[in-house]
Amino acid sequence: MHELSELLRSLPIHEPEARTLPGFRSPNSVSRKITDFVTNHPLYSGKPTRCGRPTLLMIEALTEREAEMLEAAQAIEEGIASGELHRLVKQPDEVDESGSTAIEGRLLVRRALARERDPKLRALKIKQAQQDRGTLQCEVCDFDFARTYGDLGDGYIEVHHVTPLHASGARKTKLADLACLCANCHRMCHRSRPGESWRTPAALREQMGKSAR
Repeated sequence: MHELSELLRSLPIHEPEARTLPGFRSPNSVSRKITDFVTNHPLYSGKPTRCGRPTLLMIEALTEREAEMLEAAQAIEEGIASGELHRLVKQPDEVDESGSTAIEGRLLVRRALARERDPKLRALKIKQAQQDRGTLQCEVCDFDFARTYGDLGDGYIEVHHVTPLHASGARKTKLADLACLCANCHRMCHRSRPGESWRTPAALREQMGKSAR
């Protein structure tokens, strides 16, 4: 609890005055929040503690989007350790103490785009896919945005890390490490379920084959 308290207090989203308050993100307050998470979890059979709507939203995200949340947590921790989060310029509406924008706050999204999802790499992957296949289709279900949406969908596809970054850790990404997916298949690759927090495009393709039989 002490380590988690120190980590939370070091986040660059807090005003300097807040860090001087003894109770701000203290081990006791962190322990209470963890208790809220545990006792309000769907699998907990005891009496839940009283907590606010933002906490319930985070519990829902942790249970339904486990892989995504783990990736976000790791990115935040790495950003604090490296000092990278402290170098990002704060946006006027970036801080939300209610916690309602914690999952997709700009602080994390902007860092992820800069460090983990290089737009140049995405463009190269799309170019490679077009050259290899002559068209831009989902590598799992063959969905073609241009065929469905015409000019609006021309040249569009989502680029996915075959092994999620939260699982592989920091590394040099090659084009072979990426896959072109439609939005549906992309989400299904990341969807969590008991005993399985993510799956490769190949595994998803096999799953679709079994469902079609």
